[in-house]
Amino acid sequence: MQITIGTSTKPDVAAAFAEASTKLSDPKLIIMLSSFDQFEKATELLEGKYPNVPKIGTGTISYYDTDSSDKRLMLIGFGNDAEVEVGVVRNLSTVPMAYIPTLMEKISKVQAGDNNTICLEFCTNDEERLVTSLNVALEKARIPIVGGTVFGYPQNYTPKVMMNGELFPDACCYALIKNKSGKIRTYSENIFGPMEGAKIHTATKVNLATKEVITLDGRPAADVYCQDADVSRGQIVDNVLTNPLGRVIGDQIFISSPYVVGNNGSLTCYKKINENDAIQVLELKDYDAINADTRRAIKDENNKISFIFSVNCIYRHLLFTNQGYLNTLIGNMKALGPHVGIVGGGEQYKKQHVNQTMVCAVFE
Repeated sequence: MQITIGTSTKPDVAAAFAEASTKLSDPKLIIMLSSFDQFEKATELLEGKYPNVPKIGTGTISYYDTDSSDKRLMLIGFGNDAEVEVGVVRNLSTVPMAYIPTLMEKISKVQAGDNNTICLEFCTNDEERLVTSLNVALEKARIPIVGGTVFGYPQNYTPKVMMNGELFPDACCYALIKNKSGKIRTYSENIFGPMEGAKIHTATKVNLATKEVITLDGRPAADVYCQDADVSRGQIVDNVLTNPLGRVIGDQIFISSPYVVGNNGSLTCYKKINENDAIQVLELKDYDAINADTRRAIKDENNKISFIFSVNCIYRHLLFTNQGYLNTLIGNMKALGPHVGIVGGGEQYKKQHVNQTMVCAVFE
């Protein structure tokens, strides 16, 4: 697939945009990744220079080459072998379904084939509602979702995503991308598993509006977590980097990260847990070996890798930074082929919103 990547770390946004845009030549889609302090001005410059080109974007911490940066501007251009439709789903917190008929129209224009189309998206909030809504249309066309939640924005800043030069709060911007010269395959990497001898608990009381798990097995959720992980309540939030919660569905585990311990012993999480969900406390496994398995699968299943786009959870980012492993991970992904990543406050993958996970799309 024809893809170009332009980057700049210049502090002046006009100079950064000029440098990053030099590699773009008649793009059919532009994905813009920006520091938050440059995001709005870069959006204006992008729309001014490419007014008729479909584009989506977000403020973010980005991965490129062998390092991460919260001061980088990136412009990713897709060439003539891309069939593209972009759109926005607004009012995520209230009525996102109102925008699904438009998505259905765009899906029909793209005409997805077998494993050659993806829905790449950036969103601001209400991820479970978003994923459910998008799949009303995407599932029928067998188009998978890979996306991330905006994270790392300044205090008192309302998170926004960009579509065609406009900024939208309480929204998701998406690009339907069809690769006319190869496949697009998706991958998800989980570096956690059940603790040895860990019990499976039942969520007995939850508050879905606040993503709060109030009780597990009829006991305060924090007390159950502390017993299994052998920590005190005051240690829970820091301990989540290595011992998150897992929602167990069959032989699959979807991670939910607690980040607030309530006075009543509740746990507020980044991913919703439903009443009667099966829940386990997880532990960190051999992440270097797991990533090697991920890379091996990517290499074995893709004949010629043109581009890899990944979303890594902020908690993975922090864990790997603390472990001195982050640049190793980014360099390992680069070794597969051209790689760009972002840090998300949550990850969307196929039919699920997850935490503490890496999701990626590989373009042949």
